[in-house]
Amino acid sequence: MSDQNIRNAGFTPSGITAGSLGSSLMSQEAKASGGGVPSGGPTSTLQEMGARGTAHSSGFTSSGISSGSLASNMMSREATSHGGGVPRGGTTSTVQSI
Repeated sequence: MSDQNIRNAGFTPSGITAGSLGSSLMSQEAKASGGGVPSGGPTSTLQEMGARGTAHSSGFTSSGISSGSLASNMMSREATSHGGGVPRGGTTSTVQSI
């Protein structure tokens, strides 16, 4: 995954671009969580990466999630909290797909 992919999805250093995939994700996530975007969720994680330009160094790569990385720790925590699997539409799967 590249920082450019994240920016193309609408997660930029100046915020989420109106009308983008990012704004749609933010809207869906806010509705699902009762009106706010939770810290550590897909929207906030992608926006942080878009603002900092840290996608690849976080361990999300086009070849998959790098062992021992921030991404692998995120995936492990998410799998543990969901009984052993990473949920479709969760933070890890959403960030990796972009």
